Amino acid sequence: MTRKLHLNAFLMGVGHHEAAWRHPRTEPRRVTDVRHFQHLARVAERGRLDSVFLADGLALWGNVRHNALGGLEPLTLLSALAAVTDHVGLIATVSTTYNEPFHVARKFASLDHISGGRAGWNIVTSAGEAEAHNFGIDRPAHRLRYERADEFLDVVTKLWDSWEDDAVLGDRASGVYADTGKIHQVDHEGPHFRVRGPLNTQRPPQGRPLLVQAGSSEDGRGFAARHAEAVFTAQQTLEEGQEFYADIKARAVAYGRRPEDILILPGISPILGATEREALRLEKELEDLIVPAYGVGQLSNILGVDLSGHPLDEPLPEVPVETEGQQSRLKLVVDLARREGLTIRQLIGRLAGGRGHRVVAGTPEQIADQLQEWFEGGAADGFNIMPPLLPSGLEDFVDHVVPELQARGLFRYEYEGRTLRDRYGLARPAGRHTDAAPAQEAADTTVADTTVAVAS
Repeated sequence: MTRKLHLNAFLMGVGHHEAAWRHPRTEPRRVTDVRHFQHLARVAERGRLDSVFLADGLALWGNVRHNALGGLEPLTLLSALAAVTDHVGLIATVSTTYNEPFHVARKFASLDHISGGRAGWNIVTSAGEAEAHNFGIDRPAHRLRYERADEFLDVVTKLWDSWEDDAVLGDRASGVYADTGKIHQVDHEGPHFRVRGPLNTQRPPQGRPLLVQAGSSEDGRGFAARHAEAVFTAQQTLEEGQEFYADIKARAVAYGRRPEDILILPGISPILGATEREALRLEKELEDLIVPAYGVGQLSNILGVDLSGHPLDEPLPEVPVETEGQQSRLKLVVDLARREGLTIRQLIGRLAGGRGHRVVAGTPEQIADQLQEWFEGGAADGFNIMPPLLPSGLEDFVDHVVPELQARGLFRYEYEGRTLRDRYGLARPAGRHTDAAPAQEAADTTVADTTVAVAS
């Protein structure tokens, strides 16, 4: 079968450009309007996109004085999107640092049931100090966050697998609803978690929701290679994209996985126009709406250095190369500034459209050229589409870029299969108890029967 692009729509408020809320094509008060996001999900589905994605953080990002911030909790919102769509996947960010495995396993299992097998989890470890302060702790060290994430994911998958697929009998005549021999305690004890189980929600329709990861640090790459099935990433050049793509695939193979079991989706913010001049005019309109103080604050947060007193028209000062925060994003930003000799003002402009993701202005054909080059050049299996304005940017992409990709044989005309895993061409994982030995099942039956009796 001919290899096809995978396309995810990254939905963020009224657009990914930091000045989107000031542009006349947007309605900034809609950042908490469920109807706005339901419309976006339906647009994505009309374009046959694989999925939509909601990022999340556990603190107020940036300065709300100068940006339309303060959105909705993503799993709650995705449940509302599930009700008005039938095919498009539904991916949400949830942190492993400030949650517990049982909560997360139950919420994603519930979303997978509600949506008929369309849930995906973007696994993050939360790099911000502000997030830690909202939970009354100091930010854990980078490596410690990833060690916790490894164990967290292990516990969550054990909980998803604690119900076998055929545990529910629903036998009215005998009065037996479930075969408790097929419902298992997990009895996990590790450095970070002690969890008894089983989960109080049946096994998800997909077996396990799609696992997504978005970190590109050394620890992040290792985590992705071991666990991720899709990777949202940020690279500025084709060469950087090719390096990352080859590295993650090779690492996955070293862990006994196949290269096609992990899909790489770089972020791209397409600024579209019927002509190149029109696209560049829109890009300039957005740049003119940037509030410099906001951009300086965002850049300071990424770099971990206060730039508020530094002249805007001078280059970046020296910044520490090591951080306990967003290691990969810091390196990307510093490399971009040094490589292109950008002043702080110019760097703010470059980051305003995608926070380090690639921003491309052009016609639908020119955008399609860019996607095709990366896809066929060994830098991407698909893309995380980040429209600068919403809803118009997503509508334009679906109405003009998608048909161009279809005409080139790069993208589907119709959905195939039923679940998000089907969209991404990934197998449904077998449960860990599927081939359990009879003796073990007998022991588990006793435990499960006891658990049910106590609970009732």
